[in-house]
Amino acid sequence: MIALLLTAIITGLFLGMPISKVMSSVGNGIGSTLGSMVMVLALGAMMGKLIEDTGSAKKIVFILIRLFGRKNIQWAVLLTGLLVGIPLFYNAGFVVLIPLVFAIASATGLPKLYIGIPMAAALSVTHGFLPPHPGPVALAAIFHAEIGKTLIYGLCLSIPIAILAGVYFPRFVIKKETGLIENGFFISPEDNLPSGLKSFLTALLPVFLIVAGTIGTTIKGDYSFKSFFLFLSDPTAALLTAVVVTVLVQHSGIAKAMESCVEGVKSIAMIILIIAAGGAFKQILVDSGVGEIVKLMTADLNLSPLFLAWLITAALRVTLGSATVAALTASGIVLPLIGVNAPPELMVLAVGAGSLMFSHVNDTGFWMFKEYFNLSLKETFKTWTIMESIVSVLGLLGVLLINTF
Repeated sequence: MIALLLTAIITGLFLGMPISKVMSSVGNGIGSTLGSMVMVLALGAMMGKLIEDTGSAKKIVFILIRLFGRKNIQWAVLLTGLLVGIPLFYNAGFVVLIPLVFAIASATGLPKLYIGIPMAAALSVTHGFLPPHPGPVALAAIFHAEIGKTLIYGLCLSIPIAILAGVYFPRFVIKKETGLIENGFFISPEDNLPSGLKSFLTALLPVFLIVAGTIGTTIKGDYSFKSFFLFLSDPTAALLTAVVVTVLVQHSGIAKAMESCVEGVKSIAMIILIIAAGGAFKQILVDSGVGEIVKLMTADLNLSPLFLAWLITAALRVTLGSATVAALTASGIVLPLIGVNAPPELMVLAVGAGSLMFSHVNDTGFWMFKEYFNLSLKETFKTWTIMESIVSVLGLLGVLLINTF
């Protein structure tokens, strides 16, 4: 956060902006970025923590394992990662799911990575492409993209990409061990966990509300329920509704639920501040005209604005490490590229895809994956880094494909 703020101020001064204008841009950038998204991030964090603390995330895992069986266990873990990853932030989702990944690997005799990569791929695509995660929400606010459309396009990309990177990629790089255990799974006790219906309902309620609201608003003409659909399509309204419903249906009491909400918000306090500082840097780049200069310099390259946005973001990701910081930094540069050939919703996804490119030693996700799975640096590059790069490149191709229709 401090590095981003200092960089924003120094960049503005070096680009010839007066100091008063620099500080005004910093304030405007923070306000414009957080103004439309801070409640989405806070409510999303509350929702994720409630799902974690009520046991809904675990219950979803147990149900999917029973449904899919041993042979298709990768698909169960992948679907679990997608379902749990939508309401939970990446780090929280990883920590929640990793004990279950290890338990499944132990019960089936399969390598931990064979089970773990589908989980990591699912969490990565939700982190890069799907609101209410911080990156997509922040980009949607900056690019003035519709959250509902972004979510629908993101879902269209996330599912096939997660399958290719999470199921088929590990089958090529990881050899299954012989002598696998054939008889059943080790399943932790499910006492005191909520019902399956309640678990799925609460985990997916924000997504259902936003998608339903967005579909409802696309119906032409005036009708009595249009204002209701407009309300549902707003991410703040959808998440607030989901949080209230989750609090009402869980059995641990209001006081316990409020503790979970507080802890959830505490866990993303620094993320919010980093996004705020990233918004300041973005505004400096916009106000100094850097974005327009990039637009003029690239006008003769005959490149798709979406590809150019992905390329700039990918370069920043490799340099900076953090996916969210790379995306926010790129947003100020690529903002002028939005137009007829680059709709704001697809620009969000192009930048989100670029922000996942080639994760390496300057990314905390790289080290989490390495340490939890007890890998060498070489093994981490061969698995985690390549998996993230596959997600990024396929995300770009998917965005370009959607843009042709």
